[in-house]
Amino acid sequence: MDRRELMAGFGAAALGSLLPGRPLAQGRPPVAIRARQASLGLQAGGPETPIWVLDSPDLRFRRGDNLQVEFANDLKVPVGLDWRGIDGVPAIEPLISRRMLAPSGWESVKIPLRHAGTFLCDMSLLDVQNPLPARGKPLVVAENDPVSVDRDEALLVEEWRLRADGTAVVPGTDPAESSVSYTLNGKPSVDVPARSNERLRLRFINGSRRSIIALKLESVDVTVMAIDSQPSEPFLARNGAIVLAPGSRVDTFVDVKAPPRSNLKILLHEGRQARTIGFLIVSSDPPARAAPLPPPAPLPSNGLPAQLDLKNALRADLALSGPEWIVTSSLAATPKPAFRAKAGRVVVLAVTNRADKPTVFRLHGHHFRLLDRLDDGWKPYWLDTLAFEPGQTQRIAFAAEHAGQWLIESIAADWAAPRFVRWYAVE
Repeated sequence: MDRRELMAGFGAAALGSLLPGRPLAQGRPPVAIRARQASLGLQAGGPETPIWVLDSPDLRFRRGDNLQVEFANDLKVPVGLDWRGIDGVPAIEPLISRRMLAPSGWESVKIPLRHAGTFLCDMSLLDVQNPLPARGKPLVVAENDPVSVDRDEALLVEEWRLRADGTAVVPGTDPAESSVSYTLNGKPSVDVPARSNERLRLRFINGSRRSIIALKLESVDVTVMAIDSQPSEPFLARNGAIVLAPGSRVDTFVDVKAPPRSNLKILLHEGRQARTIGFLIVSSDPPARAAPLPPPAPLPSNGLPAQLDLKNALRADLALSGPEWIVTSSLAATPKPAFRAKAGRVVVLAVTNRADKPTVFRLHGHHFRLLDRLDDGWKPYWLDTLAFEPGQTQRIAFAAEHAGQWLIESIAADWAAPRFVRWYAVE
């Protein structure tokens, strides 16, 4: 699989009762999250790699909960939290509504969890200014309606560039003379237990800051159920593979039909080579049921609009490069928004990548539909992140439901590339 196949796959995919493995919080007690320095074992027999982490309990809630976060910064530089996938909460919008938290600082913020889905909390927005790379933290918000799966697991893939001395290269800086390493939930390899005829909900998150990746599960049926925190029309992943842009999330239902004692690989491909980052271990226990479950029904809707009024939409062109884009540390220097929209109006953007490298676009505050070429329909899923080939133009549409000021991100799929931002206003 080469880069073009990865991009094509991304375009195609985004491309009983719930049995939680952990208790689901109700949002009543505050959740403490602490940014601190830690280390990660990335080299067998070698020194541990210093990194930053977000120290907190598992972030598992239900739709409708209010997440009260008490965030403490135990690091020596300002940092801030970025909540990928959470729409319509201006108070958590980094760099605009919420500034970086000073060293030894503490703050409290309330986040209404209006949508069920898979989200990501991280400190990556200013990663080029950080002295160490940082891990992210999955946030899982369960549906209130029953979902027919036997187990539910979040699987966070992260990428590291290691020097010979075991230290890690910060994203956005030159990775010369470094080697590439990937982890799954913080480990070089993870075993996911299963039984024959079980249905697993595997929530895959691409925590890489720059790389588009493909993940493939051997010898199982993989049904894509949600993309970027929003339900999609269910569809089978071709050859059991899904493709994720940096920061993207894909929820899959995996039906295990392999016999007991099977070890099924979880493979990662980033356009150059495939590597094994985990195994689906089918136990020797009797099958979970006599036969696999029937094809799944769609996940419950989060209430995003079923139709978009494209005829009366506000239309704007947006190139993913140019002097209007600034690095994240200089946002205050660009007072002019990319566009302004009235609350409730549909916005159609013609987004173009004029760079000579694949570029990843991310819209804050709202999810969008990827339009068909003739604007006569849209793909059956919502996105907040989309990867573009060099020279490619795509049209997207969203309902500007949430008043506020929201970021737009543009970043090349290259480890040394800086992260650029603009902003837009909904009034």
